[in-house]
Amino acid sequence: MPRDFLHIGLASQRLRLWHDGAVCAQYAVSTALNGAGEHTGSGQTPRGWHRVRAKIGSGCAPGTVFVGRRPSGEIYSAALARAHPQRDWILSRILWLCGSEPGRNRFGDVDTMRRYIYIHGCPDSEPLGVARSHGCVRMHNAEVIALFASVPAGMPVLIEEQD
Repeated sequence: MPRDFLHIGLASQRLRLWHDGAVCAQYAVSTALNGAGEHTGSGQTPRGWHRVRAKIGSGCAPGTVFVGRRPSGEIYSAALARAHPQRDWILSRILWLCGSEPGRNRFGDVDTMRRYIYIHGCPDSEPLGVARSHGCVRMHNAEVIALFASVPAGMPVLIEEQD
């Protein structure tokens, strides 16, 4: 087990940042409403070892809206949400995940990166601690910004059903 990594527990809906073999921060998250699974199109959160492939959004304002991993020029607001009620909001920062286990979460029909699975910000009005996402790991904006500052590209990420 690495001494520095992120651990996401699907049962507890918690993300823990491990540094030097100890938990140094933890956050409530929201993972997939459809549960755990690796297949493309499943709407599920992939399990196993991953790594942070890319960090996107450095220096962007809190609440920056991302579309296709690029700032859209919008800042999230209640009025914007009312105007676009069906959008799956990706806000503030993105940690894009890449699977590390060929055949489980990398390559073929189970490729986490090709599924665009992120740790990302969501509206602060969204409940955390309950599974509601489309497969990604959602966090509130101030917390994803803090995590983003603490995590280097390449950091290992373990996603497990149990803690």
